[in-house]
Amino acid sequence: MAKAVSGKKVKAPAQVISVPQNKDAVALAIHEIGNAQRERTRIEAAMNDEIAAVKARFEELAQPWKEKIQSLREGVQIFCEANRESLTQGGKVKFASFTTGEVKWRFTPPGVSVKQALMTMELLARKGFSRFLRTKVEVNKEAILAETDAAKLLAEAGIAGITITQREEFVIEPFETKLEEVA
Repeated sequence: MAKAVSGKKVKAPAQVISVPQNKDAVALAIHEIGNAQRERTRIEAAMNDEIAAVKARFEELAQPWKEKIQSLREGVQIFCEANRESLTQGGKVKFASFTTGEVKWRFTPPGVSVKQALMTMELLARKGFSRFLRTKVEVNKEAILAETDAAKLLAEAGIAGITITQREEFVIEPFETKLEEVA
């Protein structure tokens, strides 16, 4: 069917949909879906095999360069750390320029790591440091779903914004069996 778009007609390609006319035809269609899914899976596996082989080949080609970069990097760092005072003008700057590039000394953003989180939180609360604790309050969706008339009860209480939704999906699952692993 042609659609008018700003005075011009746009033609959409016709879709060919085969609609089964009886139960036997549906069973055959499901069988064909299973065959198509398995073929697609085989193609995907072949693609991943080829990708893995290509990646391994290029990683092998790149390995000597990776090792060379690491060795050169370590050498440059050793030199720069040994000469940091002169390279940074007595610590006035945090970089050093060379004719082919520059090196920089940078602090990473501060980070906090917590070991034994439950015990640490209990101690913070008990010792009066609750300002370092965070309380997260959120809607308990599981509790709402557990009460079948929850949306109605909430609406009657004047609480808007919560709805319980459910939709029906149509799923086709072709039967398959798996080969057993032989050890």
